[in-house]
Formats: sequence, C-alpha cells, structure tokens
Amino acid sequence: MGTSERLRRYWPLFGLELVTPRLRLSPLCDDDLPDIIDLVVEGIHDPDLLPFDTPWSLAPLAERVPNSLKHYWTQRAAVTPEAWEIQFAVHLDGVAIGIQALSAHGFAVARGVNTGSWIGLRHQGHGIGTEMRAAVLLFAFDELGAQRAESSAFVDNPKSNGVSARLGYQPNGLQWKERRPGEVAATQRLLVTPETFRRPDWTLGVSGWTECRSLLGL
Repeated sequence: MGTSERLRRYWPLFGLELVTPRLRLSPLCDDDLPDIIDLVVEGIHDPDLLPFDTPWSLAPLAERVPNSLKHYWTQRAAVTPEAWEIQFAVHLDGVAIGIQALSAHGFAVARGVNTGSWIGLRHQGHGIGTEMRAAVLLFAFDELGAQRAESSAFVDNPKSNGVSARLGYQPNGLQWKERRPGEVAATQRLLVTPETFRRPDWTLGVSGWTECRSLLGL
C-alpha cells in the first residue's frame, strides 16, 4: 500500500476519484509529481504563445522545477472549508499527463467554482482538455451543487477558448492583464451554469466524495 493510500484515512481528498471514458482524475499526490515535473521540464506550450497569467512555464529550469513543486505542495496545504483548490492529476493509461484545477471561495454560500488546467504538449490535440474539464464540471454541478463555474483565457488562446465553447461557456466580459513584463493582453472571462452546460454523452464515475464534504465546507 502506497503512502497516499495510507493517508486517505487522515486526508480524505486522496481517496477522491473521477473517471471518464479515457481518464482518471485524482487530487495530486507526491506519487504523481515525477510525471508532472517531467512534463514541466519538457514544456507544455509553444514558448511564443504563453497561455498563463504569469510566465512561470518559461522560467529557467533551475527555477521552474522547485517553484512548481512548492506551488503544488502549498496549494494542497492551503485547503480550508472557506477557500480551497483541488489540483487533480489527470491520468491516461496510468500516467499523469496534466493538471485540472477546481477552486472556490466561500462555496457553501456562493456556490461558484473556478477551473484552470494544462496538459503536456505531446498529449494535446486529442480532446483530452475537453474531457477533463467536463469531468470537473459534472462533479461541481452534480455532486457539489455548484450554480456557476467560471474560467478565463487570453483571447489569443484558441485551444482553451475552444474547449470552453464546446462545453457551453458564455462570454462574461474582458479583462486586461500583464502577461509578460511590459506586455498587456486581453483575457476573455467565461461563465457556464447547469442550464448552459453542454453535457458529454458519457457518465462520470465518482468515488470517495462523501468523505471529503467537510474539507470543502459542505
């Protein structure tokens, strides 16, 4: 039995699992980190097309690797019922190929969530981004009882905006952000609700959810 399996009794999120036709999503544990950091080292986007608010993915490896590890450890430790972010490791054929995040502030009252994600460059272009985002939306709407889910992407990021359009997100205003030092870029804010969500033609498998309710303020 691995360390994460033994820790489930104390940290129930390690037992949460979402299953789609091709993917298994589970909260990131240390056993996943070697696969994830390998992808961070290889690169997760064309260096000329930065999809993130900050250029963390373009930092020198000597900074990118330890900063990525610290980020994931910090996000896990910061989970409280009032504010939480679940970094789901996305597994394909038993290997972690990316991250799908689901976060909320004051969820018990506001009933809103946010999503963010990335997958390794060599796994892009096969519909995986749509499938993993659909998984956390199904979980948010059907299990958590969310009433809205927000996301955003730079207007020059057709891959992310394409995923959002396929799943029924609606434009929710523009925002301008400094993407690189001295470079301002327009971000399209997006909103999807249970009514506008374009559900996939498959059923999501969910296990280990009941034990996590109190950690997420429910």
